[in-house]
Amino acid sequence: MNRQYSETQTVAAVARLTWARLQSFVELDIVSPLHTDGGLVYRQIDLVRLELLCELSEDFELGDDALCVIISLIDQLHGARGELRAILTAIGSEPDDVRMRIGTELRNAGATRPDHLG
Repeated sequence: MNRQYSETQTVAAVARLTWARLQSFVELDIVSPLHTDGGLVYRQIDLVRLELLCELSEDFELGDDALCVIISLIDQLHGARGELRAILTAIGSEPDDVRMRIGTELRNAGATRPDHLG
């Protein structure tokens, strides 16, 4: 079950979160609450994201622009990991000879990478 949190519950649940900061993150579109008949609600993943955003903004003194860039990069990385997981699952269902050929190609591709990418 996916628990949903009201704005009040969200501010209470995230230690460093203030009402003003929550509104700012929503306005920046780096946190997207769900719109329900009862108003805006946040999911557990939103609370984790808000914790990270508060940490980045306070501990590293990052401004809004930097937060937007960093959270976008994190989202892209998360998406790439999901795609890689799907590729690995597809490869895992292939016959042994195909998996071995793919492994060989990957090793060969890794051997040709420049050292600074490696």
